[in-house]
Amino acid sequence: MSQNERDSFQSRIGLLLATVGSAVGLGNIWRFPYTLGANGGAAFLLIYIFCTLLLALPVMVAEFYIGRHSKRNAVGSFRALVPGTAWKGVGFIGVFAAFFILGFYYVVSGWTLEYVFQSFTSSFSNKSVEAFHSEFTAFSTTVWKPVFWTVVFIGITHAVVSVGVKNGIERAAKFLMPLLFTILIILCIRSVTLPGAMAGLEFLFRPDFSKITSSVLISAMGQAFFSLSVGMGCMITYSSYFKDKVNLQRTALEVTLIDTFLAVLAGIMIIPAVFSFGIAPTEGPKLVFITLPNVFGMMPLSNVWSAIFFVLLAVAALTSTISLHEVATAYLHEEHKVSRKRATWLVSGGVGVMAIISSLSFGVLKEMTLFGLTFFDVLDYTTTKLMLPFGGMLICLFVGWRIDKKILKAELTNKGTVPFYFFTSYCFLIRYIAPLGIVLIFLNELGLLKFLK
Repeated sequence: MSQNERDSFQSRIGLLLATVGSAVGLGNIWRFPYTLGANGGAAFLLIYIFCTLLLALPVMVAEFYIGRHSKRNAVGSFRALVPGTAWKGVGFIGVFAAFFILGFYYVVSGWTLEYVFQSFTSSFSNKSVEAFHSEFTAFSTTVWKPVFWTVVFIGITHAVVSVGVKNGIERAAKFLMPLLFTILIILCIRSVTLPGAMAGLEFLFRPDFSKITSSVLISAMGQAFFSLSVGMGCMITYSSYFKDKVNLQRTALEVTLIDTFLAVLAGIMIIPAVFSFGIAPTEGPKLVFITLPNVFGMMPLSNVWSAIFFVLLAVAALTSTISLHEVATAYLHEEHKVSRKRATWLVSGGVGVMAIISSLSFGVLKEMTLFGLTFFDVLDYTTTKLMLPFGGMLICLFVGWRIDKKILKAELTNKGTVPFYFFTSYCFLIRYIAPLGIVLIFLNELGLLKFLK
């Protein structure tokens, strides 16, 4: 397939919304609030913003360079830029990371649909946290219901990706992202108007610098990379659909700022609400599926608010699954010369098998473990703790050390038509600072930095 035959984003707003949608996902709406809660609130937020701008943003710019300059998928981009070298392995890391992430991400995404359904069919009122915990455990460990919702989510994603970039991904982003933003604003307004919400806002925005530790710093760096979806091939794949006139610097900055803003809004939506009802913000991953339904159950019109919230979660998850699916689909479509529809079916089928096994690993297959980890946990651990930081570090080394600075600057400045005032500083960050930060994240995720706590 030639470069001219490739699909591309047709409008600037469509490009921006699709790329933001790739970055925004459960990492912003689900992971960010409980990570912030567990790491001291406002102090963590400030460090997170600093790490996002200083470390994650330069890596995103690097991925934009690789994708737009090559006009190829995550593997083909490295083959085009440095043919005949082992660097194509970085692209394979991104493709396999996206594929394996979908294997467990679809399961959690399916759970959001179950809770949307529950919001319309049953009452969340007058239930204890223990009752919500028992109901969630009963649901997640059964066979057919979680598998059904997982398959439904795979089908929705498949339908979008199969029709291409312009008619599928871009069109879906133009609908889903405004919907996500609108729902988030509505829930933020509801949260801050609850009695006692001010304590949550103070926790979120009044920093206590005594809570800053090395572990908080490492957690903030990890969240910054996870939130922006760098290191998994998504940004390389999406930027390969950018037209030559797109300002890569501005687009990367806009995506980063919008993604960070949405994460902060997620904090405003959740933290004041849990404070209002006397629930600790350190509840961890169960905050969304066990603790928050209990919060909604204490509100008037509890089912309405819970339905709105879980629709928000489902939309956030969908924008991410679309981009992850596209990484693997584009690779098969371009590198193995199969039609887009067939490539989409191959990815959906392969991921579907993994997702079903992942779902069953909470119940009938929970005894099937590897090193004490269920299949779901193996996919999660392998991708988030190993493949993503390792892939992100290699991207930094590739752009920082392998690519000629003149070629890099020409692409990032659109052949000199767009100024890049801090290019020398950028090269320093991508060569030294960002790789060092990723190494620290990598070691921390492996549990090798516990001595710092």
